[in-house]
Amino acid sequence: MNNNRGKFIVFEGIDGSGKSTQVKRLANRLIKEKKNICKTFEPTDGPIGSLARQMMTGRIKADNKTIALLFAADRIDHLLNDINGIVSMLKKGINVISDRYYFSSYAYQSSYIKMERIIEANIISAQTMRPDVNIFIDINPQTAFNRLKKKRSLLELYENITDMQKVRKSYFKAFDKLKNEEKILIIDGNDAPDNIELKIWNNINKLLT
Repeated sequence: MNNNRGKFIVFEGIDGSGKSTQVKRLANRLIKEKKNICKTFEPTDGPIGSLARQMMTGRIKADNKTIALLFAADRIDHLLNDINGIVSMLKKGINVISDRYYFSSYAYQSSYIKMERIIEANIISAQTMRPDVNIFIDINPQTAFNRLKKKRSLLELYENITDMQKVRKSYFKAFDKLKNEEKILIIDGNDAPDNIELKIWNNINKLLT
């Protein structure tokens, strides 16, 4: 990749971590700094991602292997599609902020499938585009679960305290496994949102200068 390409910034965290809030806050800061940005998310709202979302909400029944492979396929399309593919935007100098990427698959789906298999299923995405930084908002699972219960009347797959505790552990297992290949920034999500925003900005500002 050339030095003029945009930066690829990914946010990760268990559900209810405040990750999506921090995505918006970082995007707003970058806009104020007159940076070209694009916010995106996974699963996407494309045809493959929409199918995966329906499986996550239970509207379509599918086993966990099917869901894992759909997420991997959606991710490749997210990177390479002609309409709003991440790779093409980065090449144009646009900074891309994504709410989730392949570490989400490693953490969530490894509860049912060996993590090594999930990593293998996403190897094309990893080889195509690794994030410039993976920002993990680390929060107490009980706190995150309490937030979700207040905000939602229906909870999705994995949105229960037992799975959330497992997912958090799996994130750290994946970070350790891939520490030599990935840039990982862990932020305390139990802190006040303004403090979290500032910590993230201090790191991203260095990345962009």
